[in-house]
Amino acid sequence: MGQEILDLLVSTFWMILGIAGIFAIYLAISAGCWFVHSLFTRNRAGTGYGSLKTVTFGDESSVVANRIASIAAVVAVFVLWGVATGSNLLPFTLPQPFTGDTQFEYTAVNPAGDTDTGMVFVRVHAFGEEGVEKPEGKDGGDGFAKDDIVVVAERRSKVLRVQNNDEGGKEDGFRVTHVNGQPISSDSPVTYSDATVEMTGKGSLFIKPDTGWTMEALYLPPPEQVWKRFWQLNAEGYQNVGLWENVFWSLIRVVVGFGLGCLFGIPLGFAMGLNSWMRGWFDPIVEFMRPVPPLALIPLVIIWFGIGEQGKISLLFLAALWIMTIAARAGVSGVNISKVHAAYSLGATKRQILSKVILPNSLPEIFTGARVAMGVCWGTVVAAELVAAEKGAGKMIIAASKFQLTDIVIVGIILIGIIGYMIDIMMRQAENFLVPWKGRG
Repeated sequence: MGQEILDLLVSTFWMILGIAGIFAIYLAISAGCWFVHSLFTRNRAGTGYGSLKTVTFGDESSVVANRIASIAAVVAVFVLWGVATGSNLLPFTLPQPFTGDTQFEYTAVNPAGDTDTGMVFVRVHAFGEEGVEKPEGKDGGDGFAKDDIVVVAERRSKVLRVQNNDEGGKEDGFRVTHVNGQPISSDSPVTYSDATVEMTGKGSLFIKPDTGWTMEALYLPPPEQVWKRFWQLNAEGYQNVGLWENVFWSLIRVVVGFGLGCLFGIPLGFAMGLNSWMRGWFDPIVEFMRPVPPLALIPLVIIWFGIGEQGKISLLFLAALWIMTIAARAGVSGVNISKVHAAYSLGATKRQILSKVILPNSLPEIFTGARVAMGVCWGTVVAAELVAAEKGAGKMIIAASKFQLTDIVIVGIILIGIIGYMIDIMMRQAENFLVPWKGRG
């Protein structure tokens, strides 16, 4: 147990360093972009109230997003993506993995103590390339060490037992002692310009071509590969289902699940915020279910509702229900009591208090909760479509991941993110139109 905890802490420490490094690079780029932007706008600074305001309140304060900064941030993400993956779209990139032909010389000693040298000709080809021909070797000479030929994919490695091709190589005492004139052993590898050669415990050579500094496409493909795959999916679909048909079904499920969550969650939150008995009655259930992740409910959803659409909609409904309930309850509880007293003093009835005071003042909290709930629903739709879905962006992502088609996975993730962002923008616009008084007291 103690060792497992220690391993966890060590892994967490390295994760922190990695995240901090990436964040520092991104902040450094941000600082550089801000400096360049400030040079062009130094004499154009605003002089209104917003430019003088030093304390802001809430999301709708005088500080609004700088659109130039937003555009620069997106461009920076794509540039970093391209640099890390060796994209052909950029004029500069990190060192690429080695591909092509290379060779190295090894020195062997036979049981009689004689020494001879042989050559190993290596052809490194692009990953996934088919029909690769072997390189042409040369005559090994009259000695007992014979030439070998190796074909290996980029970023991959290969074990070569040169003894199998040498005269007397299977006899006891036969061993490889040097590579390119440098001593080699199981704990002393030899590195040259194109590859690293290690020795296994049994005397075989482990050939590792130079991997460069860029990420492998299996883990993160370059932007142009993702773009090419997007157009291919747009034209052909994936597994006999069109790309936009998958997106449509995911969108329908999210909208229906979110709508049901609002339909039941908002009235429940109002009831809990206005009535102490209802607050006490439902509070244990709401507070118990709120921290339970939707993913943990998948087994129960399958048991209760099966693998049809009802199960997927139910999972999304439960993901939105508790968020909307808490948002509505917080909105009602946060209404300034002085406004209620003022309305009563003007002769308002309870119905008018509810419709003219409590509801308008709670709408900002409800809209905030709706934006959060919609984001959670989009994050849950992938898990919801795990339940034997035949269509949907989440189903496409999961099916592609089983075949290590990372570019399709990224296309699905980007589409989900873009659509979610567009929905959030529409909700913000609706909020600005329906709740113009937000943040104004």
